[in-house]
Amino acid sequence: MNAKSIKLLVVDDSLIMRRAILKYLEDYNFNVVGTATNGHSALELFAEHKPDIVTLDLTMPGLNGLTVLEQMLEIYKHSKIIIITALKDKMTGLEALQLGARGYVTKPFNEEKLKETFKVIIEELMQERSV
Repeated sequence: MNAKSIKLLVVDDSLIMRRAILKYLEDYNFNVVGTATNGHSALELFAEHKPDIVTLDLTMPGLNGLTVLEQMLEIYKHSKIIIITALKDKMTGLEALQLGARGYVTKPFNEEKLKETFKVIIEELMQERSV
């Protein structure tokens, strides 16, 4: 499995954050199926593409990230959703992980931290696909 076969959806209301995430991950050469600025458009893109990996902000206009997380996993439970948020509240992070998030990265983050999180997720995907 190569990274080009991994579908990625990036969800964040900040253009700067979306660009940073895509820039930091460009070495992986993912198949980026879209970017979204709010929960409603994220769910539409998610349902259409069923991405393998999603980066999801928690604080966005409209639906909050935890609600979006739950709904995404109801649509396609095999997606690996990584929360990327400015919220540093440990309880929110724990709740996201309990709801099914596979990772939790707090802003500001650096390229190394993001790639470290993605390395684990990609290994999970490769193991699942080889079974």
